[in-house]
Amino acid sequence: MSDAVTMDKIVSLCKRRGFIFQSSEIYGGLASCWDYGPVGVEFKRNVKNAWWRSMVETRDDVVGLDCSIMMHPMVWKASGHIESFSDPLVECKSCHMRWRADQLEKQACPSCGGELTAPRNFNLMFKTFMGAVEDDAAVVYLRPETAQGIFVNFENVVTTSRKRLPLGIAQIGKSFRNEITPGNFTFRTREFEQMEMEFFVKPGTDEDWFRYWAGERYKWYISLGMRAENLRMREHAKDELAHYAKACVDVEYLFPIGWSELEGIANRADYDLKQHSTWSGKDLSYFDTQDNERYLPYVIEPSAGADRSALAFLADSYTEEDVEGATRTVLKLHPALAPVKVAVLPLSKNERLAPFAKEVHAKLRQCFATDYDDTQSIGRRYRRQDEIGTPFCVTIDFESLDDNQVTIRDRDSLAQIRLPVENLVDTLKTKLAGEAFGTDSLWAGARA
Repeated sequence: MSDAVTMDKIVSLCKRRGFIFQSSEIYGGLASCWDYGPVGVEFKRNVKNAWWRSMVETRDDVVGLDCSIMMHPMVWKASGHIESFSDPLVECKSCHMRWRADQLEKQACPSCGGELTAPRNFNLMFKTFMGAVEDDAAVVYLRPETAQGIFVNFENVVTTSRKRLPLGIAQIGKSFRNEITPGNFTFRTREFEQMEMEFFVKPGTDEDWFRYWAGERYKWYISLGMRAENLRMREHAKDELAHYAKACVDVEYLFPIGWSELEGIANRADYDLKQHSTWSGKDLSYFDTQDNERYLPYVIEPSAGADRSALAFLADSYTEEDVEGATRTVLKLHPALAPVKVAVLPLSKNERLAPFAKEVHAKLRQCFATDYDDTQSIGRRYRRQDEIGTPFCVTIDFESLDDNQVTIRDRDSLAQIRLPVENLVDTLKTKLAGEAFGTDSLWAGARA
């Protein structure tokens, strides 16, 4: 991670350019809750779409699901969450701040240095009530993970999809954990969005599939432009495995706060289906008609956070560079993730330029996520687009009115080309699809 990239700089850019705002900010904010602004919501959606495209749309062995956030409370008894989904909590006897005991380097309050209480288990699930009466019979929980909704729907999906194993069931959705010490911007929050897939396989093949999915998930980040030097794989030791896991490996990223988990790939064996079979009384085994065999499938689970992935892509793309003696801040996002693909920028806010510029914009917005901006100097507008990661800017000048040509500016190389409007859409599609920037004869090498 470059020394130029700090969490403070990421937070500042996100607020300044409309990526992420503090939730309920006009009331002083709500700790560890964040709102995605106009640019941020498009960026995060692109991250989720890229994941869905890779995990579901391009495969014939994975289908999708969207489960309810609130589920029958017996689901969480069967899964073990009510009994064991907890962290060790300590409280300072002086300032009464609360901390996770397993994350403290010293046995003293990080805030005031005061003495801490003995650790006690704190369940991380948010509890609420369903119905008009708030009693024990009405207790439900906001789900702490999306996985259990997939497990309890295993038979439904197999029956209706008419697919054989191995079969993956993917889901993107909100989860909630009452974290003791959330923080570091959107890295750890109490409300977050997960991108999870449960891949059901025949016992005995699970170790091969575990290695396969670990490799696939690592390659996904690389394919979207994340730098290999900022990624690593870390296998969990036996004494740190979750109670359900046969094996687990994390894709770790070098965040501004240091190396931390970006995604986990777990071999959950048959724990979940066995638990739900036992507690529900419903047989969740699978009959393989081809092999004439019945078994309880094993499960490989790649689990990533949409918010944490988005934060990693922001940090990885954040660049500060010197351009003609001035510092240029730019997000060098992969085009698939960029919230705006093409910005249309008239050279100035002029009534002669506006009709033609808006005509070009109307044409482009049918094909790309676009932005139109005619306020302030062209240099400031270029910098604004650089900071939100827009790959290309299309500039309309007074010559455009005579020759029907426009100028395209490449975000990363700052090279420019001038071409006829009728070639604009096809050229942009080619460049956004991944053709190397600045290497063909069209790019003259002029810098903005």
